[in-house]
Amino acid sequence: MTEIQRLLTETIESLNTREKRDNKPRFSISFIRKHPGLFIGMYVAFFATLAVMLQSETLSGSVWLLVVLFILLNGFFFFDVYPRYRYEDIDVLDFRVCYNGEWYNTRFVPAALVEAILNSPRVADVHKEQLQKMIVRKGELSFYDIFTLARAESTS
Repeated sequence: MTEIQRLLTETIESLNTREKRDNKPRFSISFIRKHPGLFIGMYVAFFATLAVMLQSETLSGSVWLLVVLFILLNGFFFFDVYPRYRYEDIDVLDFRVCYNGEWYNTRFVPAALVEAILNSPRVADVHKEQLQKMIVRKGELSFYDIFTLARAESTS
């Protein structure tokens, strides 16, 4: 493992710890806070469907199924899962991208990581210069930018 890769992996792990990214479902009412109209609309639609089913002779026997399904499916809105970021997921296009998104392109690295790379005696001057050029050109760097630098370091 190269020095840049090690520093990037440490940063990703500290980010996972700080943001409680552990792939575990946690009870949360963030859905209600973010989408109160949708949440109320769900209940209005549920009660409207329930009223129609109770009025119908053919559907009134399966009302219990509607109630059970609604409760089960509604339960999913009360759980958030914060997926764990991993170094191995960077620049990989597979199912995890659908789950995590391309976080490595949309999140910027902390300034502490850039400073650690620039101050590390184990990183070659060529890579430090390349990093400084990237900073001048782009301003803020994404995790993917540092990943490409780590890849360049491993090939040299």
